[in-house]
Amino acid sequence: MPMGWNRERIRHAAHFLRRQDRHGAVPVYDSLGSDFPLALGPGWLNLGLWKDASGDPALAEEACVRLVEHMAAALPIGADILDVANGLAAQDPVVARVAEPSSLTAVNITESQLVAGRDRLRAAGAWPVRADAVALPFAEGSFDGLISVEAAFHFSSRERFFSEVFRVLRPGGVLAMSDVPAERLPRTAGELVAGLGQMRVWGLHRDSVMNAADIASACEGAGFTDVRAELRGEWVIDPAVRYVRRILPSARGLTRTQRTAVGMFVSHIELLRRNGVVDYMFLFARKPS
Repeated sequence: MPMGWNRERIRHAAHFLRRQDRHGAVPVYDSLGSDFPLALGPGWLNLGLWKDASGDPALAEEACVRLVEHMAAALPIGADILDVANGLAAQDPVVARVAEPSSLTAVNITESQLVAGRDRLRAAGAWPVRADAVALPFAEGSFDGLISVEAAFHFSSRERFFSEVFRVLRPGGVLAMSDVPAERLPRTAGELVAGLGQMRVWGLHRDSVMNAADIASACEGAGFTDVRAELRGEWVIDPAVRYVRRILPSARGLTRTQRTAVGMFVSHIELLRRNGVVDYMFLFARKPS
């Protein structure tokens, strides 16, 4: 096996040759494994909410924690909380610390991530459930708060997700989520290539492309009120990209070919950000009481 290529890396490369289905994110995150060399910290997959825009690697894990703290601060204290698409569960101890839930349930469609995160889930006192975010296996009115970090763009339908969230929340329940909206469609060949490349890498489908206003409108359409959207790409995406640029030359476990591919991938993100195509969105909402 070539240097830098383990079983997970081979599966990740093979994923790009397969046809995408409505669960395209499953093989993507299943193939990344728990040792993703470009992660901002052990077990972390989010982009972080940075206190400065430098992308300093020494601040990376702190940025991941800050992002989850920012979202979890909107959740009710001492309540029943649902974490949808919880990644490798690094965020769940943070949710537990900030919200002090009476119960914490973590949903993930990728079984390997639930397995990889079981120690963190145990530390958070969280109950793991393998399920699809648009078909949650819970009764109506089961939770007081729901958090979902950087996942909605993977769901087969944001509208169905909002409908499910509304169903499983109790009256007065709170939704806290983050998303990556596409504020406009590509206008140049370069933007089109960059956009399609991002969709292919992350297993996205064409229905994933929504701007922030439409996402907020879909949330309101499901019945939510007090919908509040914050666009924070300059404090999330931009420093995370600079972080990757800084660590890429010394990242372990990557071949020269892989470094070149990652460099091209990052250049595409920089182009989309520079031209105002993509942004980062925090969204908070409440089910009427």
